[in-house]
Amino acid sequence: MTLAGVAGEFPEFEPGGANFFAFRASLFQVEVMTQPLALVVYERLLPGSQLVNRLQDLNYRVQVIADAAKLAECAEDAKPMLVLADLESTHNNVCPALASLRQTPATRHLPVIAFSGENATDLQTAAKAAGVTLLVSETAILSHLRQFLDQALQVE
Repeated sequence: MTLAGVAGEFPEFEPGGANFFAFRASLFQVEVMTQPLALVVYERLLPGSQLVNRLQDLNYRVQVIADAAKLAECAEDAKPMLVLADLESTHNNVCPALASLRQTPATRHLPVIAFSGENATDLQTAAKAAGVTLLVSETAILSHLRQFLDQALQVE
């Protein structure tokens, strides 16, 4: 049904009227509410920005977290569907932030997909200890993102 059709059936939603804009705003809110939110922690443009674009292509709303230390706080406020984190960072210590996410009662249930380069074994070990749901390589994250999302979101 078009907006004109709605206005024809419901005169109170006539285009240009005060209720019309409230109706359009509520339609927008419904659309936003149906899109799951993903928090993404990254510093490196590649693969970080590509990951954000791919998530948006999969109809996710994306919120980028620049300061990993605020991850648990942001997750508690935003109530995302999942978290994706690039472990390799020069300005953030991502693994302790992921551990904090797991230790916070309001966020411990969130699936976390962490990724790094193949040779970042120390970071991968720390991420496992922090309790990430899925640990993948940065070369695989983009090409297999849909499968990783499905796997991370499975209810156990």
